[in-house]
Amino acid sequence: MTTEPAHHLWHADPYAREATARLLAVTEDGAVSLDRCLFYPAGGGQPGDTGVLTWAGGSAAVLDTVKGGDGAPLLLLEAGATPPAPGTEVVQHLDWDRRYSHMRVHTALHLLSVVIPLPVTGGAIAAGKGRLDFDMPEAPGDKAALEDALNALIARDLPVTQDWITDAELAASPGLVKTMSVQPPTGQGRVRLVRIGQGADQVDLQPCGGTHVARTAEIGRVALGKIEKKGRQNRRVSLLLAET
Repeated sequence: MTTEPAHHLWHADPYAREATARLLAVTEDGAVSLDRCLFYPAGGGQPGDTGVLTWAGGSAAVLDTVKGGDGAPLLLLEAGATPPAPGTEVVQHLDWDRRYSHMRVHTALHLLSVVIPLPVTGGAIAAGKGRLDFDMPEAPGDKAALEDALNALIARDLPVTQDWITDAELAASPGLVKTMSVQPPTGQGRVRLVRIGQGADQVDLQPCGGTHVARTAEIGRVALGKIEKKGRQNRRVSLLLAET
């Protein structure tokens, strides 16, 4: 097993709401990079985090977080913001309610791929809701039964943990990859796996770079929305958190 760099704080501690850091650089567009980043950069269908960056004598709203050309997170600040000079100590303040909603939805979508064991062709996450697209030629006959099965998995309060494997180990286990349209990022030497359940109670294991709750019961009840046809063999299944 390999390990995640400690400066990726969204993985090291996804429940952290504030963290100090050192500003490394400011791009020509005014985006900033940090030596240790709390904010999740958009990817894998999960939006980038937002919040506020403060420093001695100043502050700026963080409107989005994206990956730069080298894959490192870049914080996009509000228009007109003047970030401090490189080397300045800053404090990251996460929009926690938004992030936690994304964590709950993302974990729920992993469980949705368990109750609908078909290849995933796409997906998206938003606050309080999300969707997966499946290679599903025919619509399921009983949506209520799928919803009941999904909520039963959530209610089992299964632990959600992470492991790291090498690119070579992933290549030797292609069955771990459920997504058809997006492949796990490789080339960094390591790939993160998200596991739901342990031992005989394990229900899911797949590559994922997003943030997740620690136990499935944190998701709460969910409701399945429309099941829409998207192309000849694709169907989109939406879900909503009961409490957002």
